[in-house]
Amino acid sequence: MTDTRIGQNTEVTLHFALHLENGDTVDSTFDKGPATFKVGDGSLLPGFEAALFGFKAGDRRTLSIAPENAFGQPNPQNVQVMPRSQFNDMELSEGLLVIFNDAANAELPGVVKAFDDNQVTIDFNHPLAGKRLTFEVEILEVTAL
Repeated sequence: MTDTRIGQNTEVTLHFALHLENGDTVDSTFDKGPATFKVGDGSLLPGFEAALFGFKAGDRRTLSIAPENAFGQPNPQNVQVMPRSQFNDMELSEGLLVIFNDAANAELPGVVKAFDDNQVTIDFNHPLAGKRLTFEVEILEVTAL
């Protein structure tokens, strides 16, 4: 193992797991192959990446990541009320994930929060917005670029 530490101009190979405060695992590589990324390439959210700075191969840590450094706080403007008529061919239920296309024809997921005969409330916030996450990492390799 080298003493190269995670920072700008490094490539990192690691195992990671994301856990909710209740202990549920959102994502993990510990049961499969490790992940590799270059610092700054956008593979990790900036808050997760910054939390790794200074670590080296062989380090294993469990970090608490605040919502502001993860998926942000929910934005009330991302909750939209739409006419029920736009969902005529769908059987709706609370929590249902619905995929919309935005103006650029990119997929935009939304979650049904409430509905009645006249309207449907859709939340376009990231499902992990507002949540404190536990970020478990095991650094396998750090390479200077």
